[in-house]
Amino acid sequence: MKDEIRNLSPEEREELLKTLKGRFEKNMNRHKGLDWAKVEAKLEVNSEKLWSLHEMERTGGEPDVITHDQEADEYIFCDCSAESPKGRRSVCYDREALESRKKHKPENNAMDMAADMGIEILTEEQYRGLQEVGNFDTKTSSWVKTPDNIRKLGGAIFCDRRYDTVFVYHNGADSYYAARGFRGSLRV
Repeated sequence: MKDEIRNLSPEEREELLKTLKGRFEKNMNRHKGLDWAKVEAKLEVNSEKLWSLHEMERTGGEPDVITHDQEADEYIFCDCSAESPKGRRSVCYDREALESRKKHKPENNAMDMAADMGIEILTEEQYRGLQEVGNFDTKTSSWVKTPDNIRKLGGAIFCDRRYDTVFVYHNGADSYYAARGFRGSLRV
């Protein structure tokens, strides 16, 4: 994330909170037993987190709370768009992969975009957890955090859901496709 503090205007803040509350109430199956008032109270004192959620929303992620880490007392938001967020597709895995491409470079990469947005790219485990609260990426796929040993060999992993099953695949980290983006999470 860049060094400057990022804030939303009062109008953007109000609109985002309204959108998040509506999505939270519409999808209670994602966060059974959680109370929006407690989530909102956390958001009110974390303006930088609101900015990150705004970026998730702006790029098509449709962020929603999927769990509460009781030990850390943090709510975990995740991109819950049905397909990989539209504003984050056609990107390779990381900067090293982007710089290694000789021709037809994509405009960006997943790891830098996530960092700029102040979010974390999902791990395979988190991706599987997300799939427990809904069916996501049935037509698209999403890069996930790749283990160092795979990345050092030039690869990266991505996931999707087909045939009612979550699949994990590999590709060269420098590859990119119109139907592959990435999903992120944010702790508040």
